[in-house]
Amino acid sequence: MSIPIVIDCDPGHDDAIAILLALASPEVELRGIVTVAGNQTVDKTTRNALKVLELGGRADIPVVRGAAAPLRRPLRTAAHVHGESGLDGPDLPEPSAMPSDADPADWLEPGVVLVATGPLTNVARLVQRGVRIDRIVWMGGAIAEGNITPAAEFNAFVDPEAAAAVFGSGIDLTMVGLDVTHKALFTRAHADRLRRTGRAGRVVAELSDFFQHFHEERYGFDGSPIHDAMAVAHVIDPSLLETVHCNVEIETASRFCDGRTVVDRWHATSGTRNAHVGVDVDAARFLDLLHERIATLP
Repeated sequence: MSIPIVIDCDPGHDDAIAILLALASPEVELRGIVTVAGNQTVDKTTRNALKVLELGGRADIPVVRGAAAPLRRPLRTAAHVHGESGLDGPDLPEPSAMPSDADPADWLEPGVVLVATGPLTNVARLVQRGVRIDRIVWMGGAIAEGNITPAAEFNAFVDPEAAAAVFGSGIDLTMVGLDVTHKALFTRAHADRLRRTGRAGRVVAELSDFFQHFHEERYGFDGSPIHDAMAVAHVIDPSLLETVHCNVEIETASRFCDGRTVVDRWHATSGTRNAHVGVDVDAARFLDLLHERIATLP
């Protein structure tokens, strides 16, 4: 039996690939998508989500336009990584569907996993409403590094107050952070293999081509981490990730460490163990899964 999921995202190259991975995987059933401002404005991320579903032949899956700004802060986007559209690079189909006016809370019945791959603004609002959420898998945060500041990962940095609310909610939460996503690099060789498999494979290769340029320039990587797809992959196959159950606190007021996810991996404090934090990944199996599944899309 497949696991029902809802994806809360801000597409974004890696968000787009995460959606396609979900569509191609029989282990999960994508019930709906909620968009949030993050990598780009919410108007752009919503349009991008609709385009990706169109590409995957699943325009029937509802897309709800979510928060246009963080809970308490001005929006900071990542056009320097994802381009002005948020999905610069490939030529994506125009969407045939419009955003839905559904309430995403109605999708979160018992057993549904909420896979969040952007800032946690929408999720925090659900928590504040008292909506029951069984489980969250979030791509965000880091134990030891940042990618938008020296101390903070982008999704946490954009809305740290939202992240603090979610981590303090008591919901079963898994954090898939930079410590594991940076261990699994999708190279130009991976992209070239996919480029020959069909339309979706070609688009993912072209997404990777654009995304890789940033990671080569910034980090000297010979590939790009497909961050958000790893969160979906963890639901598909939990054995891909090694996690530790520990306390995570979110820094919301610091000159140098604003937005940092402070992960007590070694239990140095008596803080509540509120998250399962990724510390290692079987990178080869993850990348094989990504290629195998995307290649099956029409």
